[in-house]
Amino acid sequence: MTNTIERSLGKDGPKLFPIGLGCMGMSDFYGPASDAESIKVIHHALDMGVTFLDTADMYGVGANERLVGKALADRRDKAFLATKFAIVRGEDGSFQGVRGDPAYVRESCDASLQRLGVDYIDLYYQHRVDPKVPIEETVGAMAELVKAGKVRHLGLSEAAAETLRRAHAVHPITALQSELSLWTRDLEATTVRACAELGVAFVAYSPLGRGFLTGAINKVDDLAENDYRRSAERLQGENFDTNRALVTKLEKFAAARDCSPAQLALAWVLSRGEHVLTIPGTRKIHRLEENAKAAEITLTAEELATLDELAPAGAFAGLRYPKSNMSLING
Repeated sequence: MTNTIERSLGKDGPKLFPIGLGCMGMSDFYGPASDAESIKVIHHALDMGVTFLDTADMYGVGANERLVGKALADRRDKAFLATKFAIVRGEDGSFQGVRGDPAYVRESCDASLQRLGVDYIDLYYQHRVDPKVPIEETVGAMAELVKAGKVRHLGLSEAAAETLRRAHAVHPITALQSELSLWTRDLEATTVRACAELGVAFVAYSPLGRGFLTGAINKVDDLAENDYRRSAERLQGENFDTNRALVTKLEKFAAARDCSPAQLALAWVLSRGEHVLTIPGTRKIHRLEENAKAAEITLTAEELATLDELAPAGAFAGLRYPKSNMSLING
C-alpha cells in the first residue's frame, strides 16, 4: 500500500511516503508511554513503508533519541531519520533558551549521533531560530556537518520565509518544518508558498491539532494528569467549547466522506501542495495504520471549499503556544 505513494523531500532529496511518524509523544509531553510499545510502533511503521521518523534532542531530554536509536539498532537502513537541535533543556527538563552558535551546532550533532547510535543523520533541523545568531552562521556550521558526512540534508523548524531564503543562500535547505493543520493555517500564504518557490519540502507537524482534530478529546479530563495539553490555551474554557464545536462539524463531514476525522485532517494537509509531507505522532499501531491510509484520499475542489467554510483560517480560538513561546515562532 504505502510503497506506491511517494513525494520528494525537497528538490534534491529522496522520495518518501508523505506521512511519516512523529516520535515526540513516545517520551515526553503527552503523558505515560511504554518504550516497548513505542518500539513496536516504530518497527511496524518501517514494515509498512512509513520510513520518515522525526525526533529531537530536547524530547525527553535525550530519551526520545535513545528510544528511536534502540528501535533502529538492527534496521537503520530502512529509516529516513530526522532529528533537531537548538532548544536547550536542563537535566530536570527545564527550558533554558535557544542556541544556534556554531560550537553548539557541532556539539549537539555529535551528542545526537551518540544517543541515536548511528553514523549519520538523514535530516538535521535547527529546531528554533536563535535570534542572537545570524542564520548564515548557524547554517554555515550545519553545512560543515554535511561535508563531514555526519548529516545528509539540512532543515529549519519554525523559520520565517525570509529566514529560509537567507539560509538557503548559504546551503540548500531540504525541508522546513512548522505547524500546519486545519486549526493552524497562518503559514499557508507565506512559508508554505516560499518553500514551493525554493524547492524546499514543507513538513507539517501537529497535523492533527495535537490530537484534538481526531475528535477523541471531549473534555480536558480525557487527558493524563501530566499531559501538557491540559494547560494549552486552545483547550481552556470557552476556547475549548468553540474549538470542540468546530471539530464536531469536521467529524460529520468525515463521516459523510467515509473516512475518519484524522484521515480528513491529514488529507487536507497533503492537499496544500505536492511539496508538503507530514509527521503525525502516535503510540498505537492501529492509529499508525489509520493515518497512513490518509495518503490514499484525494479531496475534490468542492470538498476543500466546504472545509474552508467549516474551518476557515483563524476560526479556532486561542494561541497555539503560550505567549512566552510565541516569540520563537516564525523566527
